[in-house]
Amino acid sequence: MQVALSYAQKASDMNEVPIGAIIVRNNQVIGAGHNSTITKNSVTAHAELEAIDAAGTLLGNHRLIDCDMYVTVEPCHMCAKAIVHARLRKLFIGCLEPKEGAIFSQDNFFDKTFLNHQVFAEHGILEKEARHLIQNFFKERR
Repeated sequence: MQVALSYAQKASDMNEVPIGAIIVRNNQVIGAGHNSTITKNSVTAHAELEAIDAAGTLLGNHRLIDCDMYVTVEPCHMCAKAIVHARLRKLFIGCLEPKEGAIFSQDNFFDKTFLNHQVFAEHGILEKEARHLIQNFFKERR
């Protein structure tokens, strides 16, 4: 999670919402990303999707079997569905996102019976640090 937090800090330094994500396979980081929606003028440039794309490119496969994601803030529905489609094994979340979080806060998306893949998820990994980073970002802009 510490590596994901460093990517979140990169996003913050670029005046992007500070969310970072990494994908790990066999204890190696194989994909990483941070929010870059403003920089790329793209609503889909979320940290999770950037990390999935990077890992898929490295592996030469859109399926990320036996891979885990660490993300600093609870994913939205768009990212949750991409995590399922990528066939990630586990998702580790820093802090919850009470307004748009799709895994625990606003929905239990991974529990939907129509999904053809199950992802294990847990939250609270370096929660204080993740929450501090995102709260300070918005506090400075108000």
